[in-house]
Amino acid sequence: MPTLFSFTPEEILETIRMVQVENLDIRTITLGISLRDCATGSLKETCRRVYDKITRRAEKLVAVGEEVATAYGIPIVNKRIAVTPIAQVGEPSGESDLTPLARTLDRAAQEVGVNFIGGFSALVHKGFTKGDRAIFNSLPEALATTERVCASVNVATTRAGMNMDAIAELGQLIKKTAQLTADRGGIGCAKLVTFCNAPEDNPFMAGAFHGPGEPECVLNVGISGPGVVLAAVRQHPEADLGKLATIIKNTAFKVTRMGELVGREVSARLGVPFGIVDLSLAPTNALGDSVAEILEAIGLERCGAHGTTAALALLNDAVKKGGAMASSYVGGLSGAFIPVSEDNGMIRAVESGALSLEKLEAMTAVCSVGLDMFAVPGDTPAEVIAAIIADEAAIGMINNKTTAVRVIPVPGKKPGDMVEFGGLLGRAPVMRVNNFSPAAMIRRGGRIPAPVQALGN
Repeated sequence: MPTLFSFTPEEILETIRMVQVENLDIRTITLGISLRDCATGSLKETCRRVYDKITRRAEKLVAVGEEVATAYGIPIVNKRIAVTPIAQVGEPSGESDLTPLARTLDRAAQEVGVNFIGGFSALVHKGFTKGDRAIFNSLPEALATTERVCASVNVATTRAGMNMDAIAELGQLIKKTAQLTADRGGIGCAKLVTFCNAPEDNPFMAGAFHGPGEPECVLNVGISGPGVVLAAVRQHPEADLGKLATIIKNTAFKVTRMGELVGREVSARLGVPFGIVDLSLAPTNALGDSVAEILEAIGLERCGAHGTTAALALLNDAVKKGGAMASSYVGGLSGAFIPVSEDNGMIRAVESGALSLEKLEAMTAVCSVGLDMFAVPGDTPAEVIAAIIADEAAIGMINNKTTAVRVIPVPGKKPGDMVEFGGLLGRAPVMRVNNFSPAAMIRRGGRIPAPVQALGN
């Protein structure tokens, strides 16, 4: 083992406690695979090449992940794949419907045993190519008829501005996807992320794709340790906020170092380069595995109270600093996630009236991603969904950060109802949306220009 990753007996015992008591795990190892060499003038041939390459490259991913998890005693919860944005892979075929490619991805993912495959994606922040248009044509049907395929669309960047035509259309597509999966609570929408400033190396679903700047094949790791950070905060009830930031930073350092150790071992056994470690506090519905509870342990009566955004800013920054100290290869999103359905503390905050959609949006200005896994009434107009996406993209564009939206309009549900998604996706209270219409603005379309800070070198 490289000396860089040598551990003292005390650190080993501490890691064991983190795993056994504080829900520490490797949330995902995600194998990025380039499919650019699979693109042909025939969609049928492209599908064949895509299936063959994924099943060949990822053949040992699950087995190796399980071997390393057993060897190190650290759970690796998910094994996943991210591929080149399919808009780019499918475009040479000239087809206007790429649903067959989505189904090919689904079959390949099933064959190698991963739970999700990301990359049914398009990058449209400055406009559409024919491949991008084909992705938009395919999204609802592709998401409704596959189990493991995840999709993402990048609609804005700090340097390009915001593509409001794409955002307006996504509002319609999200509504249609919800309707096609109405018997499952609109769950198809849980597999679609709309980004501003999408990272190329994000290992977390549903937004993972293998960016054009990535190598032929690469192994990225996503760690999750809300329970570890929560325990550390609770152990220091008298610490002032400056000291608390240092405590969180030191905790993130330990978790990141452990994650890189495991990730490098997996990549070595697979014979692929190690990419990045993404230290994101990604909550689950397990007891104590909650970002909202960390904020409450800092001193809030309930997540959503005044002061929540400041507490989240402290948490997110300390996590990033700790990760950067531990590894030169921190990437992806790295910070704190605030998905409503996957965090019991967030669910309680919404149910108690402490956390509204407007407050959640304010929190996204300082967290790692954005408005994630939240449910709204099924009759919410498409223009309102588009406007929610636009507001979130504006936060990312102006602040030069990644933001995203994963919204689920649940057919037949109204504010206050609860919808069960099951598994990692959890359950969500349906949130109230502002009843005043943004339709006239959304119908204008066009592009919102990049902010002035984006100009120049």
